Amino acid sequence: MRIIAVTSQKGGSGKTTLTGHLAVAAARADAGPVALIDTDPQGSLADWWAERAVASPAFARASLNTLDQDLQALREEGFRLVFIDTPPAITRSIQAVVSRSDLVLIPTRPSPHDLRAAGATVDLVERAGKPLIFIVNGATARARLTGEAAIALSQHGTVAPVIVHNRQDFAASMIDGRTVMEASGGKSAEEIEALWGYVDDRIKRLPVKAAFRPIPLQRGSFGNRALPAGMPGQMA
Repeated sequence: MRIIAVTSQKGGSGKTTLTGHLAVAAARADAGPVALIDTDPQGSLADWWAERAVASPAFARASLNTLDQDLQALREEGFRLVFIDTPPAITRSIQAVVSRSDLVLIPTRPSPHDLRAAGATVDLVERAGKPLIFIVNGATARARLTGEAAIALSQHGTVAPVIVHNRQDFAASMIDGRTVMEASGGKSAEEIEALWGYVDDRIKRLPVKAAFRPIPLQRGSFGNRALPAGMPGQMA
């Protein structure tokens, strides 16, 4: 099982929207089973998932205090990918997630404020010794600042070659529990699918983990839904 953290200490970077879209793209590409975890107290990702008519990806109600047990339970259930959305600015929470991740995605909007804020997130990820990928998000087509942002970020780490542009259909698709791939298609959907293809390739290049033998759970099953009541780490 691979754990993908989507994090930025800058609010408004588009973490939640990107997390939901990449998880759905992974599930649609048969890279799963895929699970989502929302560690942001605002619970925006959880609210979005609750509106979904499709049960995949699954949603795991987890707690930072029991994250190790929650992730272990997902491993035992046979999940292959877990995407974790993180809160902005809460450094200790981000550290807890990053330290348990295999790959960290850092969405960054092409603005001077976002570029300056990216440094703090990079420091945190580097201290944990985790590989990272910058994703230029919310870009304006043909804007010079977009290219300049990608160049600036490349000095601190790998930048995804796929840029996610600021289009109304991309953000609006999250209103009713869908993604742009499920709602309207078009260029935004193509960008997300291409971005997932790149992230998937990077995941496959990660060092092989030690062999793990799943142990069947005795209580319930995650399946393609939220965790049942009583599972370890479930929040009230």
